[in-house]
Amino acid sequence: MGGGSDKTEKATPKKRAEAREKGQVARSPDLSGAIVMLVGVVVLGWAGPAYVDRMGTTMQSTLANLAAFEEVNREGVGRLLMDALVTSVLCVAPVAVACAIAGAAIGVIQVGPQPMPKALMPDPKRLNPVNGFKNIFGPNAIAEAVKSCSKVGIVGAIVFAAVGPKLTQLGAMVGVEPAQLAAALTGEVRAIALRAASAYLLIGLADFGYQKWRNEKQLRMDKQEVKEEAKGQSLPAEVRSAQRRRAMQAARGRMMEDVPTADVVITNPTHYAVALKYEHGEAAPIVVAKGKDILAARIRELATENGVPLVPNPPLARGLHASVEVGQQIPEEFYAAVAQVLAFVYRVARRRRAVTG
Repeated sequence: MGGGSDKTEKATPKKRAEAREKGQVARSPDLSGAIVMLVGVVVLGWAGPAYVDRMGTTMQSTLANLAAFEEVNREGVGRLLMDALVTSVLCVAPVAVACAIAGAAIGVIQVGPQPMPKALMPDPKRLNPVNGFKNIFGPNAIAEAVKSCSKVGIVGAIVFAAVGPKLTQLGAMVGVEPAQLAAALTGEVRAIALRAASAYLLIGLADFGYQKWRNEKQLRMDKQEVKEEAKGQSLPAEVRSAQRRRAMQAARGRMMEDVPTADVVITNPTHYAVALKYEHGEAAPIVVAKGKDILAARIRELATENGVPLVPNPPLARGLHASVEVGQQIPEEFYAAVAQVLAFVYRVARRRRAVTG
């Protein structure tokens, strides 16, 4: 189905709300990661020296107390180690809390505070192994890989540019007091981390802009969809409901008439049934009928009566039933799995013709 080039209209508020309920919103993990990293660097830069002093004091106290024990016993050592652990947690906790708050805040800023209930519901498409392979090897995965390499390259170049000139100064630090050396190195590391976090933030902002553009493109509608939505909203709710019922009944009747023309019916095998038809020259097979429970049983019955093969494939049946409407071509993520099913059906048909012929 080519339809992408015809979708020239901006999404209506209704479609945006429906997409949001399903979790289809613009979000950038890079932007969230950059904000968390930047907050962590800033908090550590501000409170880091105090944390180091406190940890050093705790370590000295722990070692001194251990040395003072005339007889080492489990209770005393355990108490000292617990004190050291509590101090460590108290030092790390402010950074962790600040990063958690920053991550939650940037998430709300990107997608808004409204809940997305359908995004939390189980989705059969997530369990489909074909979708998993597509996520790993598909075009989106390639784009993500290129983006990840670009991030590493840009941040790495900035770090190298900051560190490179300092390497020549290492020789001058020989003989410097440990405290002065630690202070100098801490300052350099803080500056490098701040530059890297700032660069990552710019990358995150650019990625968020790209994700918004991509989401807007995916939500676009064609003129007919806009007209139908406007027409439906102008009618009373009772009339719209009656129209939907009549349309569903008519569509169900046409759907059952198309089952005998299908090439294969993919089943769950008891709960779902999806009938597919492929015509040579078309880009992909079309779903001519689908159903669940009683309707699925009727589709299987009609298929058996008319000699249409039934092929059990639970993940594929659930995925097609959840994501493809009747009359639509199957999406790309199902091509490989459906191609295997059709190839099997055609092989069996050829063998039968050879035996009977």
